[in-house]
Amino acid sequence: MAGTTDEARLEERWRDILAVHARTQGEIDRALHPYGLGASDFEVLHLLATATPPSGEQCRVQNLVGRLHLSQSALSRLIARLEKNGLVERSVCPTDRRGVYVQLTARGRELHTETLPVQRAALARALGD
Repeated sequence: MAGTTDEARLEERWRDILAVHARTQGEIDRALHPYGLGASDFEVLHLLATATPPSGEQCRVQNLVGRLHLSQSALSRLIARLEKNGLVERSVCPTDRRGVYVQLTARGRELHTETLPVQRAALARALGD
């Protein structure tokens, strides 16, 4: 019988995590909507804005996949949308034609700077800090 109770507690903890994630994602999406961004859009901009040398604000798309909770194809579509909106630009890696780099444009950098406090405030509201 103890196993069932442990399993029920484990499942309840999992559902609590999912609920916090959904609430936080929704709060961030609502806050960023007036800027034409969603939470995942912001995450890409933020990862690029905070990329460390030697590449600066340039990053291989493949490296972003592991840092975001999106599939490769979903991330590619998101980056294509950000590129269409003039926030990022893509280029092919000169040493590996399979590699694609993505970097912020000046407009993307400005929008990230403008929306960072908005995202942080939404995060604080959702997580109660």
